[in-house]
Amino acid sequence: MDTAPDLAHALRRSAELKEDLVAFGEGRSFERFLDPLLAEADGLEGALDEATAVNVIDHFLLQYRLPDGKTVADRFVTRRAALTEADRQMVLAWRDPVEGLFEVRGKDGEYLRLLNLLDDLEYRTYTNAGRSAFRSVTRGGFLGARLVPLATVSGAWLVSGVMSSYPRAAAPEVAGAALELATSRPDLVFRNPEKVEQGWRSMREDRVAFAEFFGGDELILAPEKTEDRINAYYRHRREVAAGQRPGTTRGEQHAAPGLPLFTLPRELRDSDTVGVIYDQVDGLNFYADYGSLLDLFANPDLAGRKRHQDLLRTYLREETITPLPIRRLAAAHPQNVDTVFRRLLRQPGFTWSEHGDALLRRRKPWYYASEPRPGVSVIGDRLGELLRARPR
Repeated sequence: MDTAPDLAHALRRSAELKEDLVAFGEGRSFERFLDPLLAEADGLEGALDEATAVNVIDHFLLQYRLPDGKTVADRFVTRRAALTEADRQMVLAWRDPVEGLFEVRGKDGEYLRLLNLLDDLEYRTYTNAGRSAFRSVTRGGFLGARLVPLATVSGAWLVSGVMSSYPRAAAPEVAGAALELATSRPDLVFRNPEKVEQGWRSMREDRVAFAEFFGGDELILAPEKTEDRINAYYRHRREVAAGQRPGTTRGEQHAAPGLPLFTLPRELRDSDTVGVIYDQVDGLNFYADYGSLLDLFANPDLAGRKRHQDLLRTYLREETITPLPIRRLAAAHPQNVDTVFRRLLRQPGFTWSEHGDALLRRRKPWYYASEPRPGVSVIGDRLGELLRARPR
């Protein structure tokens, strides 16, 4: 455990640095970036409460990317020449906060032991706002919070922004909110390396089951059929999982509610076709007009048609589309891929084997900028317990 003087100094210094950082970020040079974020948080009622405003500002200071790709925290340490190296390390460490819903596992006079229901990791958490900030927090209750490292004190974390407190009796609602976060923001789960590996295993198993159910890992469906077919697969998976649980009766296996498990995104509903690809790395993805794109690679004479050229350009341009579908089609039609791209790019010397990878890296640098993560989320042990305990 860290010595009290070191901890006291770190907490005091973190408070001073955070105050300076807030003043810096609220300066006139950042108004054009911060003001729209605050206005958006106002909502329709136009009344922004203090806690929401503080959390919007906190996110802006630490994570919002300015036009040059830097954060306000980056700018702060660059322009404050008087900062010590320890000060710089502390502020820069704040750029990677832990967001989550936490169960209070223990309470000391100075810190809380918080279990993050999303990543299943425990955090020794302090506050630089004074000990009274934790006075109303009770063991067994829950907190919605953002934590940042107290970089100069090993294993210590700080509450950043305003935390929300919930009583033990709110466990069902907190568990439901945590499940929604875990499924919509798997990056919050995968801070835990063990969850990353569990996610890869789960996705590999699901992909095998998908391919067995459909006869392959790639489908082309009419939009009006897509929801039904994917939901049929999910119902099948749920029934198989129910049948594998000890003590499950035949009636319970088929007791799954008839609510839809998958809803086709609105932007895909007007497509001629929907491509469904379950990749071993990129996971399960859906693509608009994928049938037309396949036709283009199967018949390169279509590369002269504007409709098909525009479609391929969209696949190259859109940040919501990974390189996967283009790589798939290029591999499936090696005899045609060079012709397709030569006509599209008007580059007679283009060959996919020599230039394809560079083209995708140039058009989709965001995809190659980070390590791949599983396309399915993993529920932590404690969150699973809370979900199973919810009244039905």
